[in-house]
Amino acid sequence: MEEITLIAHKDKKSPISEAYRSIRTNLIFASAGKKEKIISITSATPGEGKSTTSSNLAIIMAQAEKRVLLIDCDLRKLSLQKKFNLQNKGLTNYIAMNESLDDVLYVDVVPGLDLLLSGPVPPNPSELLGSKKMEELLKLVEEQYDYIFLDLPPILAVTDAAVLAKYINGTIFVMQAGALGKNEALEAKKRLTQSGVEILGIVLNKVEPTKHSGSYYYYYGEKDLKP
Repeated sequence: MEEITLIAHKDKKSPISEAYRSIRTNLIFASAGKKEKIISITSATPGEGKSTTSSNLAIIMAQAEKRVLLIDCDLRKLSLQKKFNLQNKGLTNYIAMNESLDDVLYVDVVPGLDLLLSGPVPPNPSELLGSKKMEELLKLVEEQYDYIFLDLPPILAVTDAAVLAKYINGTIFVMQAGALGKNEALEAKKRLTQSGVEILGIVLNKVEPTKHSGSYYYYYGEKDLKP
């Protein structure tokens, strides 16, 4: 793990790591007494930093002595495989190729964090994510982990988030500062809410460091996405 994108592991005292700890605190309080265990991370469009956010948030949560599983559900990309520098075996091997979970799961990539990569790019990502075997997988791991983070594709690009909506207890919406128009943000919010997914909060990243103490902000609730 040598990439700057995994700063929560490399530099625990950095302002960005502190920002992720703030997100963690909000999530823990938000889920107190609730069944908010399966949490998705998505964005409106590609390149806004959702995979960086999901990776660092999963690491930060594991540092709080929680048992965490991070699943790469963006089957068209290999983002998490590149960030963790691991062989790309994972979800598609398990669902489509009937390999055992033990053979494709990376255990303790950092202490407390297990990782299920996307695996080889399939011809039918939405069908795999909506399959009975995917449902069975989520039911299985729900009993074994404190938190399960799903790194989803961008909401405006494909329909995969809607396919998984019935299993998700809440989502974190990632936005790159200055990169997304209000109409796009509102359309992404509309699609999430129409699928029945609760937006737990918004992460605004790539903020000018001269204006703020860190590069990540977390907004609890949905007030910043109202028309």
